[in-house]
Amino acid sequence: MAKLKVKLIRGLAGKPEAQVKAVNSLGLKKIGQEVLLEDNPMVRGNIRKASHLLQVEEVQG
Repeated sequence: MAKLKVKLIRGLAGKPEAQVKAVNSLGLKKIGQEVLLEDNPMVRGNIRKASHLLQVEEVQG
């Protein structure tokens, strides 16, 4: 199954609460932090909510 490498590239200060919660649910807290997540609808939905704050890369694994 494919995995997604998600990196927080912009800060959360002043962002709407829904975007902050979406980023936090992905496990990201600090700028530059990266996580490796399973590709599923919950993760895709949270990425879509805050896509302008994130860098997403698909990796095999």
